[in-house]
Amino acid sequence: MAAAFCGHLRPDALVPIPLHRSRLRQRGYNQALELARPLGRMLALPVRPELLLRTRRTAPQSRLDADARAGNLRDAFEVPARAAPPPHVALVDDVMTTGATLHAAADALFDAGADRVDAWICARAP
Repeated sequence: MAAAFCGHLRPDALVPIPLHRSRLRQRGYNQALELARPLGRMLALPVRPELLLRTRRTAPQSRLDADARAGNLRDAFEVPARAAPPPHVALVDDVMTTGATLHAAADALFDAGADRVDAWICARAP
């Protein structure tokens, strides 16, 4: 990922897609955060997981069709009141299928004041 993104316009911060706390307890780790940490080190970018919270438990996106995915994530993300995002952030996630998760997360960051939100993903599913 670092090689793929090293030539891109640098964001002010990397923001991993958060898991809901119940899903994080079940899984034991956040795959997006595990990708963002070494990526941030390699590209000398701050990783800011505190900028985005998953406030609502949602059904796993992998079990839903494309039409149901966006509705599943409605109001699922928020930026805490005490955390203002920098102007340009890159969301980091492992896999993008329809983009519903990234769009919902980006909307929360835009609502909180971000000017630009990029999506840096490891893989794209058909």
